[in-house]
Amino acid sequence: MDHTIDLFGVIDRLKQLVAEIGKFQQENLGSAKLALAVKSTAIDIVTEIDKKSEAKLIAFVKEYYPAHAILAEESGRSAAQSDYLWIIDPLDGTTNYAQGLPIFSVSIALAYRGQTILGLVYAPVLAELYYAVRGQGAFLNDRPIHVAAKTNLLDSVLATGFPYDVAEHPVNNIDYFTRLLPKTRAIRRFGSAAYDLASVACGRFDGYWELNLSPWDAAAGILLVEEAGGTVQPFRQDRKVSIIAGNNTIVGQIYNEIKTLQ
Repeated sequence: MDHTIDLFGVIDRLKQLVAEIGKFQQENLGSAKLALAVKSTAIDIVTEIDKKSEAKLIAFVKEYYPAHAILAEESGRSAAQSDYLWIIDPLDGTTNYAQGLPIFSVSIALAYRGQTILGLVYAPVLAELYYAVRGQGAFLNDRPIHVAAKTNLLDSVLATGFPYDVAEHPVNNIDYFTRLLPKTRAIRRFGSAAYDLASVACGRFDGYWELNLSPWDAAAGILLVEEAGGTVQPFRQDRKVSIIAGNNTIVGQIYNEIKTLQ
């Protein structure tokens, strides 16, 4: 790919940044004083920690890569026109975070001409740093990772999630969940799409599906799965991101179960 950035050098810089952000997030985890604001629905919330974490990430991009464009969950897309686009979720799993649950993550991706070339997901409390560079593999705490090798859906543990507008949206994943639950060993709902995808990349989950994600939820995690030898298959023609992830066999089996529900 025709770009001139040292992507592993970028990752080294990001490691320092997300360690700082993760420390800040842990210091305020589940705080009784945590101010909440409602976004699209009553269960779609944001905290000042989300906003301050995002500000740190945006400041990093502006300092080191000032010509690059940015798409961030809380502040939207910058006005910059560039072949490079940073896709940022400063705190994926805000509901968990506000409740004091330790499963949440920072998700950062860098795209070049529409293709993701770098992805990083950091789970601060768990001290897990996942990263991938296109064509160079995926890593957890600097060790190579690979998707699980199971080939039978009934033996598999899957992950999924539900949209913020689950009560109103007709495509809310409940029918998919009902179809797949008896076909698997178990299904888990962690509440952070980025961390779910990272868990697929390292083989903890055998597969994952979710509907109506935003780019910042999934961009980094998708690259992690692909670079860990997995498959990520879109399965709805929506403006949002609806995907199945896992090894090629499990992805196919999940799709075969839910394709009639589309």
